[in-house]
Amino acid sequence: MHVHVDRSRADGVELPRPEYPRPQFVRGEWLNLNGPWQFETDPGDSGLERGLVSRELSDMITVPFCPEAPLSGVGLADRVAAVWYRRELVVPEEWEGRRILLHFQAVDYEATVWANGVEVGRHKGGFTPFSCDVTRVVEPGAVAAVVVRARDPWWQPQPRGKQAAEFVPHGALYGRTTGIWQTVWLEPVGSPSLERPRLTTDVASGTVRLEQVLSRTRPGLSVRAVLSDGAGEVARAERPVAGELGVTVDLVVAEPRRRLWRLDDPFLYDLRIELLDDDVVVDMADSYVGLRSVGVSGRRLLLNGETVFQRLVLDQGFYPDGVLTAPSDAALVADITLAKAAGFNGARLHQKVFEERFLYHADRLGYIVWGEFADWGCSGYGPLEDHQQPGATYVTQWLEALARDYSHPSIVGWCPLNETRQPLSDRLTALDDVTRAMFLATKAADRTRPVIDASGYSHRVAEADVYDSHDYEQDPETFRRNHEGLGSGAAYVNRWKDRDISVAYDDQPYLVSEFGGAWWDASGDDGTQSWGYGERPKSAEELVERFRDLCGALLDNPGLAGYCYTQLTDVYQERNGVLTFDRRPKVDLDRLRAVQVRRAALESEGG
Repeated sequence: MHVHVDRSRADGVELPRPEYPRPQFVRGEWLNLNGPWQFETDPGDSGLERGLVSRELSDMITVPFCPEAPLSGVGLADRVAAVWYRRELVVPEEWEGRRILLHFQAVDYEATVWANGVEVGRHKGGFTPFSCDVTRVVEPGAVAAVVVRARDPWWQPQPRGKQAAEFVPHGALYGRTTGIWQTVWLEPVGSPSLERPRLTTDVASGTVRLEQVLSRTRPGLSVRAVLSDGAGEVARAERPVAGELGVTVDLVVAEPRRRLWRLDDPFLYDLRIELLDDDVVVDMADSYVGLRSVGVSGRRLLLNGETVFQRLVLDQGFYPDGVLTAPSDAALVADITLAKAAGFNGARLHQKVFEERFLYHADRLGYIVWGEFADWGCSGYGPLEDHQQPGATYVTQWLEALARDYSHPSIVGWCPLNETRQPLSDRLTALDDVTRAMFLATKAADRTRPVIDASGYSHRVAEADVYDSHDYEQDPETFRRNHEGLGSGAAYVNRWKDRDISVAYDDQPYLVSEFGGAWWDASGDDGTQSWGYGERPKSAEELVERFRDLCGALLDNPGLAGYCYTQLTDVYQERNGVLTFDRRPKVDLDRLRAVQVRRAALESEGG
């Protein structure tokens, strides 16, 4: 067992984003590597040939902020094919005899990592974490040099979400992120050691199921799990490994200690996981779990067996000073707190795999979310049509996101694709394959949550758990008429270029998962520097009225399972948030809350 050592500060100076980056799988010892790194742009991607692996770099950057972010100290405006990072560090001497893991929470887009001149890892995908075992090439107590090359080819139709490939952000495409944009850190582990666990709960029996994978196995190993609440230990179980690569441990919470995770009472149990070798603890991690169920019944979406009307807000997770990176942990909390103050009970985490700290705060604050991948606007017809192109890497990267986030109680659904555009025809494209592959991969990875095949536009999987549409009609009466037939099964279905693009609605729970988007810019912009949907409200009062009437049309609809309003904040030139880009409310949030919570008087708010 190892004593907790706080290494979120360096030489007494607090580092940027100092908090532990993996809050659902916490070990006591770690070393935060955020802060100053050497940095150099590589416009021609020739750095390897020019020897950047083995020499000093010409500039400095503040990690974990991307070079495009003001907080990075670089302020990169132009596109570059690649960027390089270099950092010298000393592995603590007390870590001698253990494996040393170098963790990257996110690097956009293709990363190669060297330690002391030796390649130790590579990863493709800008939104998911990866680790490099540097044990063989670094020595505790000695100086080690870590070098990272991040390639981000803007001309390549890779999954990038809402990042603009063009030089200037425009329309619904925003600032770019290149390179490291989440925390970099070191961690010592034994061999064997615990890998990230999967936690599944069964509300009816009060069971928490721990699926624990190990890095290595040998005779004499066992896994012990202890569940506790504020009053102490609740349940304990231990299982021998017996030559398997992992074990399943069930913990049963008996009455009266059984307490559900609800929106109005997001209770979390603490979980300690220990790996024992002949009864000696050789690895230990702390986690937490919320006892809750997610379900579907007819056209209703359930939480703990009872209907919850999902009043979601579209959250794109951009920040004026950090781009995709929140400037602080408190900023993540503030986004959730402000959304709840406006009457939303959750969010669609849009076109970005949000950092784990956001999910941790959603878990503890009682805020439901849909997890999504960053792949907006595929048609399958090639780069002349598409901002992004579907391919096998979509499935690979999405599976990494599912593995990372599976155990978070706040996640109530998965959305692999968004606004795919492809007419129904005899011609099958890569998009057909990828849509079905991502749906099947999601269902294989998680049987406990509903899955949308593609949000809005091209629904191609008839057996998808939820059906949805996007409707930015600004006239409330027209908007109401678009959706009033839902109660009789006549759903509003998106079309593209006046062509049918979706399989038929089949009586699943139905969400209007994008609507609103009213364009309001209190700064007085005449429309040449900003945009939004439809005719702009003429005043803040008219903005509130439009919000009231559009939401009201859906709140009064008995056939609807929920909605998602566009959007929480302005994002660069897109000015249709209920908050400005710097998170100032445009109107009194209590008024927006009053519009939305009247439905809560009729339906449960958390089972």
